[in-house]
Amino acid sequence: MKSVVQTLHAPTLASSRRMFMGRTGTLSAVAVALLAGKDVLAQGMSGDMSKDVSILNVALGLEHEAINAYQLGAGSGLLQKPVLDIAVQFQGHHKVHRDVLMATIQKMGGTPVMERKLDEYAKALKADTLRNQADVLDLAARLELGAINAYLGVIPAFGSKDLAKVAGRLAADETMHFTILTNALGRPLPAGALSFGA
Repeated sequence: MKSVVQTLHAPTLASSRRMFMGRTGTLSAVAVALLAGKDVLAQGMSGDMSKDVSILNVALGLEHEAINAYQLGAGSGLLQKPVLDIAVQFQGHHKVHRDVLMATIQKMGGTPVMERKLDEYAKALKADTLRNQADVLDLAARLELGAINAYLGVIPAFGSKDLAKVAGRLAADETMHFTILTNALGRPLPAGALSFGA
């Protein structure tokens, strides 16, 4: 599965997700409108573009990491054919997320963070400890759960249903990934309601 190492210089994946969730409350309506592909809606809005670009770059770093995590899994030789196919499909979803984030950052006049080399993601994700398909799936499930919670952390910041929908759609993709990975591992789904985003 391709690795999802972020391109910012945060020390750990968990801290980068916490930073994303902690800073998303400042994401402006302009940034969200652009993320939603609603350029017309963004016209006439105001917001601190430098803060938005910084926040979006953290999200972009997480997508880079996810893409590379799935690449590492796919290239490991540990995944059976049906699981490999799903991993590649999930990687494709993360590539779409990446492309949307990059386009939004560029529309805002910012520079998207660059993707790191695969071996850097491998080291950060401890890919050398992956011994079997379950190890790969466990890594992917943990990354997807972190992404769910990060994107859900954005939603309360939005006053507009249209703008909150973008973050909801991203979180929905990550939730689908997490659910399928959890099932593939033979683990029960969370027993309680409202188990994500807490």
